[in-house]
Amino acid sequence: MSVPVLTFFNNKGGVGKTSLVYHLAWMYADMGVSVLAADLDPQANLTSMFLEDERVENIWDGDQGTDSSANTIFQCVEPLMRVGDLQPPNLQPIESQLGESRLSLLPGDLALAGFEDILSSEWPNALGSSELYRSFRILTAFSTIMQMGAEAMGATVILADVGPNLGAINRSALIATDYVVVPLGADLFSLQGLRNLGPTLRTWRQDWQKRRVNWDKPAFALPKGDMKPIGYVVQQHSIRLSRPVKAYDKWVNRMPRVYAENLLDKTQGPYPTTPDDDENSLATVKHYRSLVPMAQEARKPIFKLKPADGAIGGHAGAAVDAQRDFLQLARTIGERSFSSLR
Repeated sequence: MSVPVLTFFNNKGGVGKTSLVYHLAWMYADMGVSVLAADLDPQANLTSMFLEDERVENIWDGDQGTDSSANTIFQCVEPLMRVGDLQPPNLQPIESQLGESRLSLLPGDLALAGFEDILSSEWPNALGSSELYRSFRILTAFSTIMQMGAEAMGATVILADVGPNLGAINRSALIATDYVVVPLGADLFSLQGLRNLGPTLRTWRQDWQKRRVNWDKPAFALPKGDMKPIGYVVQQHSIRLSRPVKAYDKWVNRMPRVYAENLLDKTQGPYPTTPDDDENSLATVKHYRSLVPMAQEARKPIFKLKPADGAIGGHAGAAVDAQRDFLQLARTIGERSFSSLR
């Protein structure tokens, strides 16, 4: 039985997607859940949040790999670009302050962008009538690698971070996805991202089912590609002046309807008037702007910041608030997806 994959996806960038994956991965680990965080974004931002530059450099240079495993997602798939087969991942354990490790990272790689073309070319080939093994091996490579990593570490859930686009890399990432969480900012561009995302997910889901049916006797397990939307998270920036408050309300209060129409295909109202009244709203997450540089310097989530890290006074209170907010968000997402928190 495969480990559930939750992908955080919006084709609008700058909505706090990578930060959400990072903080939720830590939170689930603190809750006793074994987590694999998978960086499928060619920008590798999640990897840079977890690991120091020197460690990332060693990983990319291949210093920590073995003959039978690879350090990054690209190194795992790179043999498929020639005549070889994919390699299992050499995961990076992320240790807690207690020395325990319920959290591991499948590192990203800037070179992953080079895999885009082969994914694009094999997509139509999966509908062919000749040899299908190679096409499906390439298209499901992300799924296979993540499941290999999850099995190796005994993960309960996989959290995947992807880039803000609708290209072939993200299509293959979504093929591997059971549940989709949509991060949003309170602006026009996030709303437009929702309008693009809904039809795209439906098309990818339908097109993948056609390909699965086309290979009537697959040689290996194929992901279902359910891509089930389970809700959205609003990133709330610091707001003080009355004018920004009005602008925030203008956009954020349109999200329930736009999400329902485009992600859930619910074209008949009535719709909730605010995210606070919307069952599809998972949370509104504060930006915690002043804590971000501090957390990056300490290489830890903001809710783990201590006075020794500089979290004193108001910063200490904000760290406590973040702990509460992410704990509630983690519970809500878990209740809608993987069984251990239902």
